[in-house]
Amino acid sequence: MWAPYFGNTGRRTRLFKTTAVSEVFEKIPKERHLSLCPCKSKKAYRDCCLPFHQNKALPKTAEALMRSRYSAFFFRLADYLVETTHPDSRGDSLQRELEDTIHHTDWKFLTIVSTSKGQEEDKRGKVEFIADYYWDGEVQQLHEHSRFRRHQGNWKYYDDKG
Repeated sequence: MWAPYFGNTGRRTRLFKTTAVSEVFEKIPKERHLSLCPCKSKKAYRDCCLPFHQNKALPKTAEALMRSRYSAFFFRLADYLVETTHPDSRGDSLQRELEDTIHHTDWKFLTIVSTSKGQEEDKRGKVEFIADYYWDGEVQQLHEHSRFRRHQGNWKYYDDKG
């Protein structure tokens, strides 16, 4: 069976032949790497947050960590969210809480409102952001003033009391 494709011309052309569901799912991650990053940096995911999510690079600023955490929420990467939370503010139940709630939320849009400090030479920083999302199908908005601190040289999310 051929999957239809209606490019810019409006005509139906054959894009790819589907033979198994597994082949379609194998294609999705490759396309994800090429698509724009959900953090709204206007970069491809592979050139933006993916290296952080794969532990191949570390965010150099508090804002970069904030964006990578938003993308982690978007892709439901609970382990990354736990790892990038400062140990002093990471409760014992954080992993379980994330796993219980992360699939109820569909993240829609991120807007960075402002940043304060949080650069490569800083030890602390703040990022104000607005994140639009759907919670069990209802539109919601999170407006947060996040604080970030260094831990063993790396940026970590500290809390929302900025």
